[in-house]
Amino acid sequence: MDTLFFYSSKIVWMLISPDLILVLLLASGLVLLWCKAYTKAKAFLSMGIGFILFITILPIGDWIYLPLEKRFPPQESHSLKNHTIDGIIMLGGAEALLSSKRWHRFGLNDASERYIEFIHLIQTYPDATRLFSGGSHIKYNDEAVNYWVAKQVFSKLNIDTRRILFENQSRNTYENSIFSHQMVKPNPGERWILVTSAAHMPRAVGVFRKAGWDVIPYPVDYKTILKDSLSVNLNFSGNLARFTLAVKEWTGLLAYYLTGKTNHLFPGP
Repeated sequence: MDTLFFYSSKIVWMLISPDLILVLLLASGLVLLWCKAYTKAKAFLSMGIGFILFITILPIGDWIYLPLEKRFPPQESHSLKNHTIDGIIMLGGAEALLSSKRWHRFGLNDASERYIEFIHLIQTYPDATRLFSGGSHIKYNDEAVNYWVAKQVFSKLNIDTRRILFENQSRNTYENSIFSHQMVKPNPGERWILVTSAAHMPRAVGVFRKAGWDVIPYPVDYKTILKDSLSVNLNFSGNLARFTLAVKEWTGLLAYYLTGKTNHLFPGP
């Protein structure tokens, strides 16, 4: 489904990724320096070094990541106790795909809080349908790595995987919503909790609503550490990581809106 969109989005992101642009600026400046094109070399090196200083001194990543994380308020499981919960969905994305495939052992990345909260929710609402949604274009033993890792994690924690529905064909958030909806076929009025990273929640909610599924957002995995708009933390690697994540998420929101995968540019409560 939408294979052209999937691969074109990967290519576009590769070209506009801030960390790659920084490397290209510095590498181009060095090549121009070797070629004795000093004026052009100074321009490229100045842009690259200026970008490094800008990212190091100012937490620009937090500034543009924070609105994504604040879009949907934090949710507590006990606040939903008075309501019937029909199902709980966890989106894949917390799996360390390449290292899991390389070492034949499951691994998780820094979004692993998705698993913790999902397990907490299915224990809080034992009668709710359980759904893990996440395939991957990366395969291990002919299975999507996300799916394989998820089953390993749940089994290791003594969670009965026979009670969990696994949607393992989706390759992005849009396909998460489409394939999950086709698998579950929720009835109108059913209450389903959606678990994913806070910054990813606006895009996820947008596509699920577009699919006709008005889910209850349950954001987790907060990353911003900014306390006020004037903070300076001199943390190049951390600031660059959050800046890159923020640019990727905002780019995804724009792409999904322009291609009709969501009805709103910045879905909210």
